[in-house]
Amino acid sequence: MATFDVIVVGVGGMGAATCWQLARRGKTVLGLDRYDIPNAMGSSHGVNRIIRLAYFEHPAYVPILRRAYELWRETETLAGEQLLWITGSLDIGASGSAIVDGALASCRLHGLSHELLSAADATARYPGYRLPENFVALHQPEGGFVASERAIVAAANLAMRSGAVLRGREAVLEFTPIAGGGVRVRTDRGVYEAGQIIVSAGAWVGELVPGLGASAVPERQVLGWFQPKRPDAFALGKFPVSNLKSDVGHFYQFPVWNVPGFKIGLYHHLRERGAPEQLSREPTPADEQALRRGLAEFFPDADGDVLALRTCLFTNTPDEHFIIDRLPGFEEVIVASPCSGHGFKFASAIGEILADLATTRASRFDLSLFSLRRFQA
Repeated sequence: MATFDVIVVGVGGMGAATCWQLARRGKTVLGLDRYDIPNAMGSSHGVNRIIRLAYFEHPAYVPILRRAYELWRETETLAGEQLLWITGSLDIGASGSAIVDGALASCRLHGLSHELLSAADATARYPGYRLPENFVALHQPEGGFVASERAIVAAANLAMRSGAVLRGREAVLEFTPIAGGGVRVRTDRGVYEAGQIIVSAGAWVGELVPGLGASAVPERQVLGWFQPKRPDAFALGKFPVSNLKSDVGHFYQFPVWNVPGFKIGLYHHLRERGAPEQLSREPTPADEQALRRGLAEFFPDADGDVLALRTCLFTNTPDEHFIIDRLPGFEEVIVASPCSGHGFKFASAIGEILADLATTRASRFDLSLFSLRRFQA
């Protein structure tokens, strides 16, 4: 029976980064994914993902984000491929809204450069937007996006170069404690043992980790790419990444990059939740219509022909904060991190955090916000 220091379950954004961070420290690592590495069945595909420092969700994320930026730069240097693209970011909503005030609070607490723009000022600077008069936009110049699919490839290659064993198309069925310490992992292909296991299985984490099903709920999302009527207004260098929260939904946007079209998504989309294997991966006209509501309301010059629709899965916790913690009562198991749709940007740093937890049982960051114990109250 093969034995490893650490087994990582799920080799997506966080899992791949974790495998690399462990392997570069000389640990024997096995990374397992039920699908291909990378794949389009989970949460990390769709060309790119937003990264931003003005974090409206909670100021505690900002120190981890700063480290994530450093590690994305290191990853792309070692991989020989640009992964992080800086466009600036906007957090947009009605004056006094939580999205704007939260982003402003993070900027002030952590000394981030920022600028608060009126709707007219934002539209003048970025003509692709059409914003109501009562809206404001917080601009933070260091926002941008990460090439998510290529980032997984880069981390996986770096992990294997450092000695990690990665295996796709091998589903983990269960893990059990070993008398005297350690974990036994049974898959559909074999049985392995390790000193510790890190479960970073995304939408499948609730099925794998006892008692977590109600706190890690998969939700179907759809991303859309649309042909702009004014391509210049949405080009890279002319349009930032952004989050826009309104009465018709919380939309997120990207400039045109790598594939044709203006990319837009809608948090909580059609609110379809369930087991990951039961959620449809096939986009529908209803999915397109949900995204077009945002286009028509706020980006009319991007409301052209649909070019592509792709499904992905978010996995939401009740408070929409991450999970990064050891499993109570089974300390050899580290769980990370249903990210409620805002986690990929952190993957480089969370890979390091998980490696720290596995090797030193500590992290330089305050992880109390991400404790599993908060669901037991």
